[in-house]
Amino acid sequence: MALTRAYLESRKLQELVLQSGLDLRVLNETELEQSIQDILKGRSHSDVWIFAYGSLIWNPTVKFSDRRVGTIYGWHRRFCLWTPLGRGTPENPGLMLGLDRGGSCRGIAYQIPAEDVLTELLILWRREMVVGSYTPRWVKVVDGKERWDAIAFTINHNHVMYTGDISSEVVVNSLATAYGKLGSCADYLSLTIDGLMQYGIQDKQLLKLQKSVVAKQQLSTTFL
Repeated sequence: MALTRAYLESRKLQELVLQSGLDLRVLNETELEQSIQDILKGRSHSDVWIFAYGSLIWNPTVKFSDRRVGTIYGWHRRFCLWTPLGRGTPENPGLMLGLDRGGSCRGIAYQIPAEDVLTELLILWRREMVVGSYTPRWVKVVDGKERWDAIAFTINHNHVMYTGDISSEVVVNSLATAYGKLGSCADYLSLTIDGLMQYGIQDKQLLKLQKSVVAKQQLSTTFL
């Protein structure tokens, strides 16, 4: 299954979660639209920037007029969200990236024109806010020359799928073995690294993690 724009427009991602039997509350369209209105207070008639740090880099699914490499401070990229469906199963949940407190993060900022904001943000909210595991918020993006506001999806510490503090061994095992409806966590990691490197961004932590994941997979294959 591919996470395409058409798939999001049809709300099939929401249906997938509802039909899974998982004990997760899916946000309805009214709640998604209200969340968008809340974050756009005073800004609904201007262009909006979205800060991408994970899969939005290599699969944005939204229409945009510009994109730039930028850095945000006070947040860092981290595998801190369990996924028991998309790239995992209830028996072997995978891990997805979120923005957690502290440090900094380099990523890609996408500019959505004012006339497309409501349409494109709804597509984005149907993707990122299915069960409310993220908290959308405004962050400051800097690129060495300019500084501007963008929306970023930060991890919701109060959500049941937030990992809290987990060991590096747990992270590596999940990324090396978990596979779900959207594919494997190992592929998600590789696609994110490749996506970042296309823009000249080398995330040393992700590269180190990838080496450990590959080693784990090779070890598992050896003992099969």
